[in-house]
Amino acid sequence: MIVSDKIILGLDPGTTTMGYGIIRIRKNKMEMISTGVIHLHKLENHELKLKKIFEKVSFLVEEYLPDEVAVEAPFFGKNVQSMLKLGRAQGVAMAAVLTRDLPIQEYAPRKIKQAITGNGNASKEQVAKMLQSLLKLKELPKKLDATDGLAAAVCHYFQTGKPDSSKKNYSGWSSFVKDNPDRTK
Repeated sequence: MIVSDKIILGLDPGTTTMGYGIIRIRKNKMEMISTGVIHLHKLENHELKLKKIFEKVSFLVEEYLPDEVAVEAPFFGKNVQSMLKLGRAQGVAMAAVLTRDLPIQEYAPRKIKQAITGNGNASKEQVAKMLQSLLKLKELPKKLDATDGLAAAVCHYFQTGKPDSSKKNYSGWSSFVKDNPDRTK
């Protein structure tokens, strides 16, 4: 199966730092285009943070023209106010994407970690090291929020577009029958 070329934007919404990563898929190979963080901690109030998220995500969409977007879902925390603010940040990021009619897929943090490392309880550092290996990066981004955004994009690719390498390709019906006698009865 050949996946058509596409660009995936991954977002890790946050209220003090928001991470993003952009990958290109070309002939079923991933390459990192960009990654970074949006610093929000210096802004005076939550409304200004939301405005900055909307503006920056809109800029990323206009600049890189992604075909699809993956967003890390907020995880349930003990502090309801923090959870509410995080949900608003995610909603504003999604709204910026939706104004461009782009498809969005949301992934739980455990799902992203599982897709990248094989372990849903992996640390941020383990995810970052695996991304470095998968994308053949010389060095990791300084902020782990950036690798979290990148991880969302890679997870999306693995979930929706990467060919299943465990499936064998057959040259014809006879080779399929030979390797799968129990499936042709």
